[in-house]
Amino acid sequence: MSEHSTFDICVEPIELYKLLKISNMVGGGGEAKTMISEGNISVNNKVIVQKRKKIRHGDVIEFNGKTIKIAYNPGKKSAEFINTVVSANKNAKKKKRAKSKASAASSETNTKPSTKPAVEASKRKPASV
Repeated sequence: MSEHSTFDICVEPIELYKLLKISNMVGGGGEAKTMISEGNISVNNKVIVQKRKKIRHGDVIEFNGKTIKIAYNPGKKSAEFINTVVSANKNAKKKKRAKSKASAASSETNTKPSTKPAVEASKRKPASV
């Protein structure tokens, strides 16, 4: 096995595809997911096909001849990690707002009185027997 380098993560656990992306082992998240699903990544000498496999301190990741060991360092936050967290928070807030707007809109339609005139019983056709 080749000599491995150490990669610090500031949040634990981290999903495997995100780790591959921020460690620059792959070009992006889509490529990371493809490599994982094809079985090209091993974690602790086991081939992994879970894209969201939780990676923790001490795990060893191997891909394409490159090996990294994970170290937990909560004080070291990369700019990419911070951007990822900020964008994830913004997306979560947007989804929450959209969901609350949708539920408010659906409750408005349920509480509005019907504009159709009520059909009087005398105007109905008698039921045939």
